[in-house]
Amino acid sequence: MTAPASTTVRTAPATAPRATALRLIGLVGIIGGAVMIIGGGVAWGAVSSQLAAESITVSDDADFMAGAPVVGPLSAYAQATVINHHALEASDGLTYAELEQDDPVRATVMNASFLRASLFTSVVSFGVAAFAMGVGVLVALFGWAITALVPKRGSARA
Repeated sequence: MTAPASTTVRTAPATAPRATALRLIGLVGIIGGAVMIIGGGVAWGAVSSQLAAESITVSDDADFMAGAPVVGPLSAYAQATVINHHALEASDGLTYAELEQDDPVRATVMNASFLRASLFTSVVSFGVAAFAMGVGVLVALFGWAITALVPKRGSARA
């Protein structure tokens, strides 16, 4: 009888050039992640400061955040929602497209639509900034994990 064949797969140890390349990839991941985190934070801050410069306050009859300054995604959403409510109230529930061309309320509803679109654009911008920061954290963590798994120069792993 013969012994069964071994099913163990042996991998070659990381050679010096391979280890250097892996460390470089990990470092690029860490730096790239940091850039994404910083970029997302700068974008968030820019949108927030631009909203703050407009000195918008959420209407007192809003469903939530009434009286709060519009400086973030929730307050921008709250104000966009209350603008829509006011526009529909002024137009007896009709949207801009449903109003007659010569209806005097049409201009008010159109302006409300533009304001809502601008506020929703800022909400989306906050979302993109948060997404960039979240992906940046993941990329940096993956970069750190790669560098942590590569043996240091001159050390041997068992």
